[in-house]
Amino acid sequence: MTQAAFDLVTAHQREVAQRFLADRANERRHVVVYLSGAHAYGFPSPDSDLDLKAVHVDPTRDRVGLRRQRDVHDKLVIVEGVELDYTSNELGPVLAGLLNGNANYFERLLGRTTVSEDPLLEELRPLAEKALSRRVHGAYRGFAEAQRRALLEKPTVKRLLYVLRTTLTGAHLLATGEVVPDLVALYDRWKFPCVPELVGRKLAGEREPLGRAEVDALSGEVERAFEVLDLERDRSVLPEEPPNAAELEAWLVDVRRRLF
Repeated sequence: MTQAAFDLVTAHQREVAQRFLADRANERRHVVVYLSGAHAYGFPSPDSDLDLKAVHVDPTRDRVGLRRQRDVHDKLVIVEGVELDYTSNELGPVLAGLLNGNANYFERLLGRTTVSEDPLLEELRPLAEKALSRRVHGAYRGFAEAQRRALLEKPTVKRLLYVLRTTLTGAHLLATGEVVPDLVALYDRWKFPCVPELVGRKLAGEREPLGRAEVDALSGEVERAFEVLDLERDRSVLPEEPPNAAELEAWLVDVRRRLF
């Protein structure tokens, strides 16, 4: 577990997560396990789950045989009072997702709050960084729009923070080429002074309500967050399309050969 992830969880959460992941590691080889969700976004509350997003690689014989292998493995459990929400995606589809601008996969591979890392991750990270493109805009905007709809349907502080987190992480990535999921590290750059008070309220609990009047009062800030995201897409430092599809494919083929 990296220091960045270590500092975000309690000793009990850490011990439970490590036991849980040791069992998962007996089932598949993780390239990376990443602590996502509220912990990575800068606003965990005592009842926040541990959102564990992983990338695994199957033995090559399991990918070329007659039996179709699952690309995704999910598990949601509560262990000794700790809620663990685990998802792992196989390496091949993940690399294809990078080329399509899948922001979730980029955060897993390039984020700092990793729980475990395989030596393959060191090989992959430079390739993932090179694969960043303006295609991530669509992923961030789509998720933020879904969160905005959820916010309007049933307002909570968490849902508002998710809208702001998603738009500003996307804007920062488009502006700098750097993955920073932590809203607390981003809000000042983009001048969203409402964030500290909202984060303080979210720390009290996952389901902290938000009044309709508050939603209306902050609607301008929400709209501005989308405008920031769109503006940074138009002037992004990133290329329109990833330039290294062939390089990623060659690396994947090499990994498959090594793991046959």
